[in-house]
Amino acid sequence: EVQLVESGGGLVQAGGSLRLSCAASGFTFDDYAIGWFRQGPGKERVGVSCIINSDGSTYYADSVKGRFTISSDNAKNTVYLQMNSLTPEDTAVYYCAAGGGGLTTPVYEYWGQGTQVTVSS
Repeated sequence: EVQLVESGGGLVQAGGSLRLSCAASGFTFDDYAIGWFRQGPGKERVGVSCIINSDGSTYYADSVKGRFTISSDNAKNTVYLQMNSLTPEDTAVYYCAAGGGGLTTPVYEYWGQGTQVTVSS
């Protein structure tokens, strides 16, 4: 059974940091890209970052470049998203997903349940 379990969300003040984790199981981790997406209140789900596990390539949305860092521990089948300099605009439910890579939702096959990130001003 494929599982993607996010953790690490919470409430943080503007300017603060959080690290999200995505623990994966049930598929060959190295064969997939892992993406992070977020969905704010009343908004569409959008791509934030992804990592290609086979070669370590990383991609970021313009809105998070320089503030967020994605990394992968292939031995633990876990991907992390380090989020710094958070602003209220980063408030959203964050999802991780496994699939073909990139920052668009259709190429991702498997999704986690999401973790809430709330940034207070």
